[in-house]
Amino acid sequence: MPRCGGIRRYCREIADSPRVEKIAFIPPFAILTAELILLYHALNFGEGFVILLTLFLLMLSLIELFLILREIHEHRKQTNFERELAIRLDDFIIERHMDNVSNIVKDFLNEFEEYRGKRTMIYHIACQIMQTHKKELWEKTLKTRLKRYTERAEEKQLRPIISGFLKKFPEYRKDPEKVYQLTAIYIEREK
Repeated sequence: MPRCGGIRRYCREIADSPRVEKIAFIPPFAILTAELILLYHALNFGEGFVILLTLFLLMLSLIELFLILREIHEHRKQTNFERELAIRLDDFIIERHMDNVSNIVKDFLNEFEEYRGKRTMIYHIACQIMQTHKKELWEKTLKTRLKRYTERAEEKQLRPIISGFLKKFPEYRKDPEKVYQLTAIYIEREK
């Protein structure tokens, strides 16, 4: 008996697909059910013209279902490709300690020639990765500076510590909510 690996793969892809893609299956199945009911009644009454039209609509519904399956499969394949590319590109950036996106793209394409046709995608993913690294570094330095500042502060009240910290380090004014949250955590730990 054949193992039907392809069918299991498609079923897994459908199960893992977003809710909107799953909802796309409802209309074709509803139409397919209605057409099967019409075909059954047409066969019972011997209506040749209705049978032909119902068979034609049944074929269109089956084709639509296969097209939806194919689209879900292509979307899944593209998502997996982008995920793999992002992981490989992130490792490449971390390994090389690079901070210039154009140099990253050029060096990455020189090393991994299988991505030659995906230059624009690599550029966009590299920009996202660099933005993420920049944000992580910003948060790390914020935590370090805020922890030191909170430990050295004479007054252990939240508002004076935050205002003093933001005066000393004005670059953190763009996210005062994060400063507030971290300050509250550090003050609470010291109690």
